Amino acid sequence: MLGAVILLILSCSWISGGEVQAALIAAPLERNPTLSSPWSRSLHRVGTDNLEVDRYRRSCTKRKMAAANGVATAAVKRAVGKLTPATTSLLLCDIQERFRPLIYRGETVVRTAQFMTSLSKELEIPIVATQQYTKVFGPTVKDCFANPEEDMANLPIFEKKLFSMLTPECSAHIESLGSERTSFILCGIEAHVCVQQTALDLLEQGHDVHVIVDGVSSQQPFDREIALQRMSQAGAYLTTAQSAAFMLMRSADHPNFREVSKLVVNHMKLPNEFNGPLAGQP
Repeated sequence: MLGAVILLILSCSWISGGEVQAALIAAPLERNPTLSSPWSRSLHRVGTDNLEVDRYRRSCTKRKMAAANGVATAAVKRAVGKLTPATTSLLLCDIQERFRPLIYRGETVVRTAQFMTSLSKELEIPIVATQQYTKVFGPTVKDCFANPEEDMANLPIFEKKLFSMLTPECSAHIESLGSERTSFILCGIEAHVCVQQTALDLLEQGHDVHVIVDGVSSQQPFDREIALQRMSQAGAYLTTAQSAAFMLMRSADHPNFREVSKLVVNHMKLPNEFNGPLAGQP
């Protein structure tokens, strides 16, 4: 009789594998609750084991999906690129005297650099500077600092011929700042050469890069524009000096809010030449 029940079940093509297993278990139970037949007990055990395997597989799948969702959530959180003083460094790339009169909107770049160095000083963010072939292009522009004599006294400035800022010496210094320093604010020149290559190197190492759009430029506006697009496509965050300042503080309750607000107000009083093209001016 049991064989007939099994044959009947297997002959029904519309019954799923799981239903067959359930039926195999249920059939002997209904006819013989004591499972007196060894064959029936064996069949019941095999059916039960198969169901346990299915349950295990389903639980594994659920765990894998949960883990995948967790990774995706973490990736989303990582991708937003928030700034905090404790994990941030400011990089000044080759803002040198010889370049100053040649750079498109160069004076705005210098003024923005001064704002960012003052902000970094207020929030205790380390500053690192480089100079490209100083013998030819001259020293770092002193106007990048509110108090040059004081601010530049202990400033680490690295001489280089490499276009990227990440020379072995500069990279070693950055590493010495601590492994928690994973976000880098980038200002300097030229946007399509040294700034861009620095940004790409940092991104390749897994760091966050925040390019201060009113703090970078090139000799040619077109080179600057394409460089900004290139860095953004590679994963850098394009932002402004003022936006970065408020992101670093997060709240008006920040202990340095009043001092930073003064810096913002004073900086806004100065001309920002990059506002011209946005207003339809040359």
